[in-house]
Amino acid sequence: MHPLAYIPSPSQGVWHLGPIPIRAYAVMIILGIVVAVWLGERRWAARGGTPGVVIDVAVWAVPFGLVGGRLYHVLTDYQRYFGSDGDPVRALEIWRGGLGVWGAIGLGAVGAIIGCRRRGISTLALADAVAPGIVLAQGIGRWGNYWNQELYGRPLDAFWAIKIDENHRPVLDGGPALDPKYADVATYHPTFLYEFLWCLGVAVLVIWAERRYKLTHGRAFALYVAAYTVGRGWIEALRIDEAHHVLGLRLNDWTSLILLLGAIGYIYWARNRDEPLNVVVAMAEGASDGPSGDAPADAEPDTSEDAVDLAKEPESKDESGDEDGDGDEGGDDRPAEDAAAETEDPGDETAAASDEDGDEPNAADAETAAADPEAEAAEEPKKAEPVTDGK
Repeated sequence: MHPLAYIPSPSQGVWHLGPIPIRAYAVMIILGIVVAVWLGERRWAARGGTPGVVIDVAVWAVPFGLVGGRLYHVLTDYQRYFGSDGDPVRALEIWRGGLGVWGAIGLGAVGAIIGCRRRGISTLALADAVAPGIVLAQGIGRWGNYWNQELYGRPLDAFWAIKIDENHRPVLDGGPALDPKYADVATYHPTFLYEFLWCLGVAVLVIWAERRYKLTHGRAFALYVAAYTVGRGWIEALRIDEAHHVLGLRLNDWTSLILLLGAIGYIYWARNRDEPLNVVVAMAEGASDGPSGDAPADAEPDTSEDAVDLAKEPESKDESGDEDGDGDEGGDDRPAEDAAAETEDPGDETAAASDEDGDEPNAADAETAAADPEAEAAEEPKKAEPVTDGK
């Protein structure tokens, strides 16, 4: 089967930068993560969220997701690594391909929950914000299968079919010999392309439905899961790579079916959760730990003399009252020059008045001042005292 037009397979999937191999599969995964974080940041900020939160959560979610994706792949294809002809060491060679989407999403969600709790934000609100970005990352990551020439579908004689080299065609029971059914077949269904296009459609659907139906409280994320599983089901039916079957269905089909039912059930259960809407709870700026942003527990009130004077000053004004009777709290309509002159040397005016009158304070006034110093302070304007060492 050699159609006249087809999608050519890549000549290589690895380049070397000196001793460092640059693998196209890894590049596609990284590119997908970058797109997901970028789009998630934009959508999170549009909801009033704090910039940088999605990046902080991704620091937890991405490593968890990579580990979960690899574990899912190894466990579902354990014979390839732990069978009679398997090599357990290859289970660690993640750069050769082999990441299970559902394992990545499942364990990645655990990492995301940890990150959300550390930042004190709503997990459901963040899930709705990053849902389109996640499905786009999945679609971009599928191009890694193209570069590795893996996970393609049944033979296809069409112009959009992908040509697969003999070294990457199906073999018998995991051995080196080609399967006779596919020995002379060069073109196959490009399932990687199907899933990429499907993921694009799911991202558009989620964004549109979220705006049209005001999907909140995790319903946008649930819609993404439901829509993706539908496409994954029919794409999985086209694949011819080895897989475990349960009751006639591939294991990935059963996983997709369970998640589809769960997502639909959640959307129905949360259909009336319109109020309160998703609240973006971000950690207060300057808080050292936790989302509350309260002052540190060891903070003590300011008991200095300056603080006490500031606290008493309003009381002194209230007790003294309005001296000129014009209703102003300051009680002083004199020009600024006179006030400044009095402030510079408050003792000159008092001394001059004493010289002119020639009077001295009597004993009764002295006793009254000694008995009630606070009242005298209230009657006499507060004087500025020069600052000296040790005071």
